[in-house]
Amino acid sequence: MADIGGSASGVTSGVTSGVTSGGEPESSDSLKAFGEVVKAFRKRAGLTQEGFAPRVCYSVPTVASIEQGRRFPPGDFVDRAEVVLDAFGAIQGAARHLSRRPGLATWFRQWARLEAEAVSLYTYECRLVPGLLQTEAYARTLFVNQLPPLGDDQVEVQMAARMDRQRLLRERPNTSYSFIIEEHVLRRLMGGQEVTRKLIRHVLELAELRNIEVQVMPIESTGHAGLDGPMQLCETRDNQWLGYLEGQESGQLISHSKVVSMLQMRYARMRSQALSLEDTLSLLRQMRGAL
Repeated sequence: MADIGGSASGVTSGVTSGVTSGGEPESSDSLKAFGEVVKAFRKRAGLTQEGFAPRVCYSVPTVASIEQGRRFPPGDFVDRAEVVLDAFGAIQGAARHLSRRPGLATWFRQWARLEAEAVSLYTYECRLVPGLLQTEAYARTLFVNQLPPLGDDQVEVQMAARMDRQRLLRERPNTSYSFIIEEHVLRRLMGGQEVTRKLIRHVLELAELRNIEVQVMPIESTGHAGLDGPMQLCETRDNQWLGYLEGQESGQLISHSKVVSMLQMRYARMRSQALSLEDTLSLLRQMRGAL
C-alpha cells in the first residue's frame, strides 16, 4: 500500500505501469549490501558519519539509516558519496543493483525515487490524507485496516517506510510541496476523534514551513477540475515534469508531455477552486477546535 489505491484516470499514453498482487515488503539484502559498501569507503577515507554527512548534504541520521540498509539512497546521495569518497565507481555501481525497498509496494518504488529527489512535488488526494502528511496513528489505522490483513511484522515494516518518506518534508527545504486535500477526507474521522485532532494539528504545523502549501477543496464547490481522481506531479532535477496516477494495487508513471500538461492544467485549476492558504488554515483550526 503506497498511499491506498483508488481509481486511475485510464490514461495510457506515455505511461509505465506496474502491478503486484499485494505490495508485500521484500528483503532488504541489497540495501544492506549497499550500506556496507558506503561504510567501507567512508572508513577508508577516515571519515566518521558526523564528518561525512555534511559533505553529502544529508543529516547524520539519514547517513546512518542508509549504511544500516534501512533507507533507500537518493540519487544525489549516491553521486555525492561517489565523489567525496573517491570510490572508483563502486558506490554508483552498487546503487544500480538496488531493486528492493522494504515497505513500499513494487509499483510505487519508481515514483518514490522521483519523490525523494523532486524540485517540486504536487499532490491532489480525494481518498485519504496523503502519506507525506500522515501522523503515525493515522497511518497505522490505514495499515491495520488493510485487506487482505497484514501481519504485525508487515505493519511495522510499512510503518517504517511511511515515516521514512516523511523526512523529505524537512530534509529538503528547497523542494516546493503543494497539497490539495478534499474536505470530506478530514471529516471522515479515520481512527476516531483523537487521531483526527492530532492529524489536523500535524498538518497545521507542516503548513507553517515555507516550502509547504496545503489547500482544502471544500465540500460545497460549483466547479472541480479533479473529478478524474487523485494525481501527483513532480519536477525533476533536470526540470522535467512527470505525473503519477495510483489505483488499487497499481501505479502509473506519466511521461508523455501532452498528458503531463493536461494534469498540470487540472492541478492549476484546482488550486484556484480550493480554499486559499489562509482560508484553509482557518478551516483546519475550526475543525480541530470542534473535535
